[in-house]
Amino acid sequence: MAMMTAARLHGAGDVRLGTEEAPVAGPGEELVRVTAVGLCGSDLHWFGQGGIGDAQLDRPLVLGHEFAGVIAEGPRAGTPVAVDPARPCGSCEDCLDGNRNLCPQVVFAGHGTNDGGLRELVAWRSDALHPVPESFSAADTAMLEPLGVALHALDLGHPRLGGTVAVVGAGPIGLCAVQLARRAGAVRVVAVEPLAHRREAAARLGADLVLDPGAGDVGAQVREATEGRGVDVAFEVAGNDSAVAIAVQSARPGGRVVLAGIPDEDTTEFPASVARRKGLTIKLSRRMKEVYPRATRLVAAGMVDVTSLVTHRFPLAQAGAAFEVAQRRDGLKVVVHPGA
Repeated sequence: MAMMTAARLHGAGDVRLGTEEAPVAGPGEELVRVTAVGLCGSDLHWFGQGGIGDAQLDRPLVLGHEFAGVIAEGPRAGTPVAVDPARPCGSCEDCLDGNRNLCPQVVFAGHGTNDGGLRELVAWRSDALHPVPESFSAADTAMLEPLGVALHALDLGHPRLGGTVAVVGAGPIGLCAVQLARRAGAVRVVAVEPLAHRREAAARLGADLVLDPGAGDVGAQVREATEGRGVDVAFEVAGNDSAVAIAVQSARPGGRVVLAGIPDEDTTEFPASVARRKGLTIKLSRRMKEVYPRATRLVAAGMVDVTSLVTHRFPLAQAGAAFEVAQRRDGLKVVVHPGA
């Protein structure tokens, strides 16, 4: 019987390392040796509160849905892959309509009762394993998931060539959105972020104007920077009502607001009178669609920088410490390397 090491969440703030039986690939699956796992804001909800929204911890759970690995056996053995954490059913009306990210039967890594990537080996569906160039580091490959989330949000926002964009929240997904907005042809990109080191990263990665939400009326500053109108599209990537309000206040009349953040509580509030007077279109973004090939091409072409977003690395044995660093928001992306 093959064994492996896994990090399981037993309760809020309680990550334990243990040895357990390694998975075996079933029909349509391949065994993957996990090489890198990025810690995401939704992972921090699980770590900090023992759940997220209406999904709560009912057994020790392996977190981690931003992950990369190498196929361990079979015809594709040795192939480096990005792992799509979502396993939709493929046969419901939503899947058949092309909205696999909205599948009500989806199995999602590191969520609910479905174990994720913070372990040495994973058996995962072959069609969800996306080969990447050999030049990609393991951390680069794991970053394709947050890049994919940003790319899906951008698709929902439909930024126009020569248009204006605001990104509220400059964590890793927000920083990917800043870069994508610039590559999509926005002539003015505004980033809003309370943490100084993340504001610096936003400026370095393409934001024309970087604002501190604690320094004055941000909505007024955005309007002033866009000829008094506001931006065509505002992306909220922070997961709190203050960020949603800033996005609403920053959007121009007839503009769009895309909500990609996940709030601590299972509610979102925004200034309705402002949104109504502007006739805003508000869209909610759920994870991503089929974006891995596009995300891979963007990184391979040097059009999006994901490498510099990784600021902290830990071996699997220090997974608990990795969560604590990620929770403090000291840097940008924290990555755990199970194979280290």
